[in-house]
Amino acid sequence: MTGKLAVIAIGGNSLIKDKEHMDVGAQYEAARETCAHIASMIEQGWNVIVGHGNGPQVGFILRRSELSAHELHEVPLDVCGADTQGAIGYSLAQNLGNELGRRGIDRPVAAVVTQTEVAGDDPAFTNPTKPIGSFMDEAVALRRKSEDGWDVVEDANRGWRRVVASPRPLRIVELGPIKQMIEAGVIVVAVGGGGVPVVRDANHDLHGVEAVIDKDLGCSLLAREVDADLFLITTAVEQVALNFGTPHERTLSHLSLAEAKSYLAEGTHFAQGSMAPKIQAVIDYLEGGGREALITDPGNLERALVGGTGTRFTPT
Repeated sequence: MTGKLAVIAIGGNSLIKDKEHMDVGAQYEAARETCAHIASMIEQGWNVIVGHGNGPQVGFILRRSELSAHELHEVPLDVCGADTQGAIGYSLAQNLGNELGRRGIDRPVAAVVTQTEVAGDDPAFTNPTKPIGSFMDEAVALRRKSEDGWDVVEDANRGWRRVVASPRPLRIVELGPIKQMIEAGVIVVAVGGGGVPVVRDANHDLHGVEAVIDKDLGCSLLAREVDADLFLITTAVEQVALNFGTPHERTLSHLSLAEAKSYLAEGTHFAQGSMAPKIQAVIDYLEGGGREALITDPGNLERALVGGTGTRFTPT
């Protein structure tokens, strides 16, 4: 392998532009646009591993499963994660391969269905907070709780939803093959949705669990394990901001590790459901020996790489 290595985490929502563009064809087109920017990085000499979110897509599978439950078995959550890794990985790998071909770049692209090991005693399992699936009325929610052991909560008077744990990722099961592929010059799509969460039993066998892993934390772990030169998160905003959405909003072009930790600890700047996990993922990467991280939106990826925009994070 020659050239620097970047791990890129793209959001599952970045594949869905709006409510009018949620079908498979529209998602494929959105992936094509993102892959054009990633191809520009590769053209500049970067090696890349592409991770992606899958929240909306898992939701679609769960909804289909619920609607067909009278006729077919329901799909377990870990299998939903694996299914979306295959579908989104296929879309990203094909689009990226096509774009590289148009540019005359002969680089293979492959998607890896990735498992991520978590601790069976992670505290998140005793306090599940991640909503998944469709809204239900109270009677259905309580029935699923009684019959299936679901954890359910009322969601802001909009109905009831199932909640599951979001444990911290500990180990990328397919790390060895991913490293071998990178060394062989393959562009890899991996750790989709943070990886399919698995735990190891007393016999050292792995088993899927009903949980979700934050994709930015999963990609951060991978970036540390492969000693990536850059950890890049694409999201909906061009730059990270303090006091986001207020008259006092201030965008940031650079943050040191210490500054990022301080702002995150204040608890007021970064929303828990959106930017906070991204900042935590960057912190984990830098504290684990990472060199540089970058957050920006896909359309500004090339400009951000040369310092024209985005928010850059460094150890000092």
